[in-house]
Amino acid sequence: MQPLIDHARSFGRRPEEFASLADGQFPQVLFIACSDSRVVPALITGARPGELFELRTAGNIVPPYVPGRPTSEAATVEYAVDVLGVSEIVVCGHSHCGAVGALVRGEDLTAVPAVRDWLAQAQRPSDAPVDDPTVADAVQNHVLAQLLRLRGYPCVDRALTTGRLRLHGWYYEVHTGAVREHRAHTDTFEVL
Repeated sequence: MQPLIDHARSFGRRPEEFASLADGQFPQVLFIACSDSRVVPALITGARPGELFELRTAGNIVPPYVPGRPTSEAATVEYAVDVLGVSEIVVCGHSHCGAVGALVRGEDLTAVPAVRDWLAQAQRPSDAPVDDPTVADAVQNHVLAQLLRLRGYPCVDRALTTGRLRLHGWYYEVHTGAVREHRAHTDTFEVL
């Protein structure tokens, strides 16, 4: 913890670098990623403060939109699209994902009921190799499922219909640093 504290102490010593951030935020991208500590959206994209609006969830799960039952995820998506006016949403899954891996392997999660119930919102990947530690195929299919689920959010649907929003599916390899994007015309994830 001490190295983090030391960095935080020195971080605030350059106020001139951050003064313009007091004027508000104007990100163009909502970046939905896993909470995994190995996935750092600003590091992956090179974004500076104010450039990404982030939503981090275990397994980068986007829960179904249910009218009258707000979630922090739904509020974040709605705020990004309707208030901030982001023009892009990226759903970024990653290799070696513990959440998707648990689904693939059908792990017993009774000891962690909140995790079990959260992951129950995701479809268990079918035909995914159980012995693949990267769970690449399962994660990529999971990313596509989350993109499809986003389309069920009224704000996303409206913005897509008017052409002011685009959706992107990314797959990040934690062991190489490579980023792949889903290409609809080939239905494959290709290196950016």
